[in-house]
Amino acid sequence: MNPLVSAAWLLENIDNPNIRIVDTRFTLGQPQAGRKAFEAGHISGAVFLDLETDLSSPKRPDGSGGRHPLPDPQHVAARLSSLGIGSEHLIVAYDDPSTGQGFYAAHLWWLLRYLGHDQVRVLDGGIAAWTAPLETSQTTYPKSTFTPRVRPEMLVNADDVATRAAHITLIDSRAPERYRGEVEPLDKKAGHIPDAVNLVWASALENGFWKSPENQRQRFDFDTAENTIVYCGSGVSACANLLSLEVAGLHGAKLYAGSWSDWVSDDSRPIETSTPKSV
Repeated sequence: MNPLVSAAWLLENIDNPNIRIVDTRFTLGQPQAGRKAFEAGHISGAVFLDLETDLSSPKRPDGSGGRHPLPDPQHVAARLSSLGIGSEHLIVAYDDPSTGQGFYAAHLWWLLRYLGHDQVRVLDGGIAAWTAPLETSQTTYPKSTFTPRVRPEMLVNADDVATRAAHITLIDSRAPERYRGEVEPLDKKAGHIPDAVNLVWASALENGFWKSPENQRQRFDFDTAENTIVYCGSGVSACANLLSLEVAGLHGAKLYAGSWSDWVSDDSRPIETSTPKSV
């Protein structure tokens, strides 16, 4: 099932009462930027979910869990329910790939599937692909009921990564210079998890749109994703690679949600710096 929908499809179905549209725009280091962008103009009928207050747990003092720890399922369920998003709804998430941050909608897509909700799609091209007028008024829906059914098999932790079998492919989704350990703008150590391969998430998109299934397939050199773990800095941009795998028809990859920021919270864990290995 294609996890993407086009702007033309969404415009044609905008009045469908079974659809809920979610704006997930966010900017690291500017926590109010997403909300301000939403208030300045959003797709008709959309509601807003914030990465840090709605879709993450508070950061822990010791750094474990990473910079964006997974949220409590009941917290997400309560927030969705209060916005009128229930288990019966088809959720269409969007962000703004034109800013170079086209992974927040993919993060919500992954999170909802982790919570057992398969009726979720990502708007291809994001808000930049939307040709109808934007609105500034905020739509209010009747309270609904979202019931989480967590799928723990979609997730791994640091111990799982550290003890993974030799045939498991570990994909680092960050920029090559961060993978190589040349720079680290966000976390306390530079480098990557030993034996990880580098596949930057942004190569899944072209001009703000997700590449075709055939082109997504060419990003990977394996025929199944069941033996694959994906990570990034804090478990958010890695979801773009997970979405890419899904578009390519490769299913079953797992997310290391804590990612690099969780890995380096424990000084005993090994790190590596090297030229990127090919995926």
